[in-house]
Amino acid sequence: MEPIRINKYLSEAGVCSRREADRLIAEGRVTVEGLKAETGMKVTPESRILVDGKPVKKPSAPVLIAVYKPPGVVTTSAEDEPNNIVTYVGWPERIYPIGRLDKDSEGLILMTNQGDLAESIAHARGRHEKEYLVTVDRAIDRAFVEKMSSGVRILNTTTRPCTVEKVSRFRFRIILTQGLNRQIRRMCEALGYRVTELVRVRVMNISLNGLEIGHWRRIEGEEYEELLRELGKK
Repeated sequence: MEPIRINKYLSEAGVCSRREADRLIAEGRVTVEGLKAETGMKVTPESRILVDGKPVKKPSAPVLIAVYKPPGVVTTSAEDEPNNIVTYVGWPERIYPIGRLDKDSEGLILMTNQGDLAESIAHARGRHEKEYLVTVDRAIDRAFVEKMSSGVRILNTTTRPCTVEKVSRFRFRIILTQGLNRQIRRMCEALGYRVTELVRVRVMNISLNGLEIGHWRRIEGEEYEELLRELGKK
């Protein structure tokens, strides 16, 4: 492996994104061969690199998987959370979830060891589509669909206009391009509805695609290439 910039190395090692790596370096939290790292310096897998005093493992082959998260599993890598999704999946190498899906909800979570990819997918500026099927406790009418799609006042802001489609009497489909905390649940509550089931079925071009709850599949081939194109990485 040819020498590469240290921020790229840390990203490929699954430590963090390049942007975050630059911040860690600027804060003096990264050392190379016992000396504080400098922004832009180049390293190799043979370099002895520490972040906050802990050794950085050599970069692994890129991993991206789609997981059908069940309710009750928490989308965090924190080891002090007994129901964290990293332990639940049990991948043999270090991977972590991209974004969040609240504990009571189910559906698609992407997990990776690529810091830059995770940041590109999760960052709000990208306005990437996320699609959900939502069941509520009251019959859905035209006024509800119109208000949900045009924007609802929650968390001291008005939600971005979105696509909402009635599926059945108590169920609707919604496509968001933002990710406020518990956004769909809060939007429904603001209109007098309570969510009884929430399933995320798609993130950008990646869908559950027949996955059974609790199962996962690897994202590769044309599906992976299309994702990179949507992110402007191809």
